[in-house]
Parts: sequence; C-alpha cells; structure tokens
Amino acid sequence: MKVLLLTGLGALFFAYYWDDNFDPASLQGARVLLTGASAGVGEELAYHYARLGSHLVLTAHTEALLQKVVGNCRKLGAPKVFYIAADMASPEAPESVVQFALDKLGGLDYLVLNHIGGVPAGTRARTPQATRWLMQVNFLSYVQLTSRALPSLTDSKGSLVVVSSLLGRVPTSFSTPYSAAKFALDGFFGSLRRELDVQDVNVAITMCVLGLRDRASAAEAVRGVTRVKAAPGPKAALAVIRGGATRAAGVFYPWRFHLLCLLRRWLPRPRAWFIRQDLNVTAAAAA
Repeated sequence: MKVLLLTGLGALFFAYYWDDNFDPASLQGARVLLTGASAGVGEELAYHYARLGSHLVLTAHTEALLQKVVGNCRKLGAPKVFYIAADMASPEAPESVVQFALDKLGGLDYLVLNHIGGVPAGTRARTPQATRWLMQVNFLSYVQLTSRALPSLTDSKGSLVVVSSLLGRVPTSFSTPYSAAKFALDGFFGSLRRELDVQDVNVAITMCVLGLRDRASAAEAVRGVTRVKAAPGPKAALAVIRGGATRAAGVFYPWRFHLLCLLRRWLPRPRAWFIRQDLNVTAAAAA
C-alpha cells in the first residue's frame, strides 16, 4: 500500500510540475540579480546563467569569493558581470544592492534570492538577538530586495525566483528560528503572488524548495544532527533556473520533498516518523 501511495503521489507531482518547455535561449541577454552568489547553489546558479549568456549582478557577503566567481563567469562567456559585496544583516544593504544592479544593467528581468544566514542546529543560540539577526537576513532582506526591484520587474514582465528550504514547508526539531524565517518567506511570497494576480501584474514568482545546501557552512551547521545528504549544487541550481525560466509556481529538489509536503497535510503521523529517522536527537539536544 505504501509503495502504491508513493508511486501515485510521484505521478501526480510529475504531471503537475514537470515542464519540458524550457528554452535556454530565453536567458540569453536576460538581466539577472543573484544574491548569495559566492558559494554552493548560488555559485552554481551564477555559472549556469553565465553559460546561457545572461547579464549578471552578483552579490554576497565575502568580496574575495565574489571576485573568484565573477572571474569564472567571464571565462564561461557571461557578456556582462558585475558584483557588489553586501551584508544582508544590514537594513541598508538591500536598497544599495538593487540600485547598483539597476544602474549597471538598466533594469531587471530576474531577481534570484538565494542568500542565507544560519546558526548551528540545536537548542541553543535562540536568544532574541540571534533570532532578529536570522529574520533580517533570511526574511526581511528578501522583502526589501523584492520591494525595491518590483517596479523594474513589472516593466520587464520579469520573474522573482526565491530559493527556500524544506524547513519552510515542513517544521522539524532543532531549527526553530531558521524554520520560522523560511515559513515567513512562503507566506509573504504566496500572498504577493495573489496580489500581483488580482492586479494583473505580469511578474512570476517561483518558490524553490531545496534540501541541505551543498556547501561547507551548511554542512558544518548540521554536523552530527541530521543524516540527510546535501543536494548536488549544479543539479539543484539547474532545477532552479529551469523553474524560473518557465515561470513555474514551484520547484522541489530533490522531487521527493514534494511528497513530504503532501504528507504533512494528509498523513501527519507518517511524516513525523520520516523526519525523525533523519535526526540524531541526542546530538541536537546537546548542541
């Protein structure tokens, strides 16, 4: 019965979300602002866009890493690539980043929001100060970037691509502030999509639900706490780009995460069991 259920859910997922109309040529010359571009999925996103001939503005916290990525993008054929180092924990940073992109590119076709700020998984580091920092980086900066870029995206009939996490759809243990920020993203952009629709504003919003990031900082944050393997960066990045280019409402990578989201609504007890299998509860509680 379980096999039949999972098979059926998988078939529904592919029927609803799979889109074979992706045209790589549609991204040639596209004006893209990409955040969190210095490592992991963000770095791979930058390289894919560069290969496809997009014009890029890249931003992240660490300038030295950004410079390396910019150099690689130029080697891969990006016709234009600029960077601006910015700390999204600063409330002034989002405005400056978008203005820089508008000045350099003359407008935007894609705003790809990918940056994250995390703390080690566990029951500590839940002070009000730490939570405020997490909310600024992982939620409020997304709102600020979107608000500033939306007029340009409206003019270009562009796309908002939001790279989020399974923790923004399915709550789990030992990730309370981070999960709260990701749930806030889902609520904000879900509501914004409805507002744009009723106002006949042709800006697409693609929510991307990814697993553990394939980068050293993400792995270190959950070391010993979860048994989940990181998603391969290049494949996850390509799924994000494909979803954004086809204006899909949602992207799940790996695809089985969509099943977990469905289980949350339909079968909460089995969902809780599946999640518990991936946790090292003793290690997390001691963190």
